[in-house]
Amino acid sequence: MTAAALPPPFTAAVTTATVLGCLAYLAAAARLRARGDAWPYGRDTVFCAGGAVLVAGLAGPWGAAPPFTAHMLTHLCVGMAAPLLLVLGRPLTLTLRTAPVPLRRRLVALTRSRWATLPVLPPVAALLDFGGLWLLYRTPLMSASHHSPWLDAAVHLHLLIAGVLFSFGLAALDPVRHRPGPGLRAAVLLAAGAAHAVLAKTLYATGPPGTSFGAADLRLASQVMYYGGDAVELALAVVVACRWYRAEGRVLRRERRGTGAPAAATRW
Repeated sequence: MTAAALPPPFTAAVTTATVLGCLAYLAAAARLRARGDAWPYGRDTVFCAGGAVLVAGLAGPWGAAPPFTAHMLTHLCVGMAAPLLLVLGRPLTLTLRTAPVPLRRRLVALTRSRWATLPVLPPVAALLDFGGLWLLYRTPLMSASHHSPWLDAAVHLHLLIAGVLFSFGLAALDPVRHRPGPGLRAAVLLAAGAAHAVLAKTLYATGPPGTSFGAADLRLASQVMYYGGDAVELALAVVVACRWYRAEGRVLRRERRGTGAPAAATRW
C-alpha cells in the first residue's frame, strides 16, 4: 500500500508560512537585541531548527523506506520533533516583547481568555494529540487518508497543531492564564507517553484497519514510533524537570530572604 502524495498547494503553503515565520522571528529577535534587551541566540537556533524539521518532514526525504515507515518518520517530524523545537524558541514571549503596544494588549487579553487557554491545558492537549493518534491508527481513517490527498493534508495539519498545543502546554515556557503546576504536567506527560508506547506496540502486530502494509514495514514503523517518540518525550520531560527545579529554587531563595536562615529541605 502506498500513500497518497500531499497536495502541492498544501506543502507549498506550509513551507512558505514556515520560512516567513522563521524570518519574522529572526527579525524580531534582532530588534530586541538592538534596543539592548537580552534574547539568547539558542532560541533562534531551536526555532529555526523546528522550521527546518517541519519542512523536511513534509517533503519526506526518506529514500527507499517502506511506505508505513516513511509515514511514521513524517509523523515523528511533523507531530513531535518540530512542535517541541518551535515551542522551545518561545515565539509568544518574543512577540509580546516586540509587538507594538496596542497589539501587545490584544495578545495579552487573548492569552488570558478561557477559550484560548483551554486547548493548551495539559490533559486537553494530550487528548487532542494522542487521542487523535489512536483515532488515526486504530480506525479506517488512515486508510481513507491514503486515498484522499486533501484528507491526508488535514491529518498532517492536525498532527502539527496538536503537537504544538501539547508541547506548549507541557513546557509552560510562554505566559498563559492559569499555568498548571509541574506535578500535573509531569503526570500528563507520563500518561501520554504510556499511551503512545502502547499504540506503537499494537502497530507492531496489526496495522491500521483497511491497510495492507507488510509485516517488516509494520515492525520497523512501530519501532520508529516507539523509540522516536520516547526520545522527544524524554526531551520534553527534561524541560518540565528544569522548569520545576528553577521554580523550587526561586521559592527557596524567597524563603531565605524572608527568614534570614537557610531552608531546612528542598520542596518537591
